[in-house]
Amino acid sequence: MKPRSLYGLIAALLVVLIGSKAVYIVKETERAVLLKFGEIVNADVAPGLHFKVPFINVVRKFDSRVLTLDARPQAYLTLEKKRLIVDSFIKWRVADVQKYYTATSGDEFRAAELLSTRVEGELRNQFGERTLTEVVSGEREEVMTDVIANLSKIAQAELGVAVMDVRIKRIDLPPEVSNSVYERMRTERERLARELRSRGKELAEGIRADADRQQTVIKAEAYREAEQARGEGDALAAKIYADAYNQNPEFYSFHRSLQAYRNSFGRSNDVLLLKPDSDFFKYLDKSATKGGGAG
Repeated sequence: MKPRSLYGLIAALLVVLIGSKAVYIVKETERAVLLKFGEIVNADVAPGLHFKVPFINVVRKFDSRVLTLDARPQAYLTLEKKRLIVDSFIKWRVADVQKYYTATSGDEFRAAELLSTRVEGELRNQFGERTLTEVVSGEREEVMTDVIANLSKIAQAELGVAVMDVRIKRIDLPPEVSNSVYERMRTERERLARELRSRGKELAEGIRADADRQQTVIKAEAYREAEQARGEGDALAAKIYADAYNQNPEFYSFHRSLQAYRNSFGRSNDVLLLKPDSDFFKYLDKSATKGGGAG
């Protein structure tokens, strides 16, 4: 190969090498900074095709998508000094590229470590201000809201990252705490059950007493109304009897006597001891007298 051709080939390779070093591409899912001898000259390079001076400018690219940090389970103390093992995770993304690069040198693992430390500190503060019941159930959402609000300010100001969400995956009680907590919960539930039973019995006694009172009042009113109706019926019956009697007293007396004879002589074994001139036989005497006269 001729020297001239060799030099031309070397020159072409140098041009290609320098050209490849002078062109770079920033994707839509990336954020980038342009450095000149380690100093930032462009803090937020837009996505697209760009040029730089080879061996002078350096481009550092970072993932701009939402990232997930699975924090290490940590022990926290509640307001009543109960120890809890909390497992959480954080959703975050790069917001200020220049500040992010300055604080972490663009190292995602370094950023995750610094962010995890701040999350642990914020969770420790929130847990320390609340009781075990509030943390586990009562104010769990409020805890997360406060952690996100406070952590977002700190992370934005110190690390240049935006905290999108912080969530607690699980809360475990150490063995030495579990028994005492469960025993206290059982005692509290038993106390509440006794209180509810007592209220139920008191309410039942009140309902029963009211029902008994209503029963007595209803029976008394029913008896009064029945006696009143019976009295009115008896009065009406007596009036009817009296009116009937007044229409023909002699027939009424005769009818009563016949009823008395039927009731008295109904059985053959009955024996009556009466005076012959008794009023009981007055109609029989009259019948006999009339029959003898006719004979």
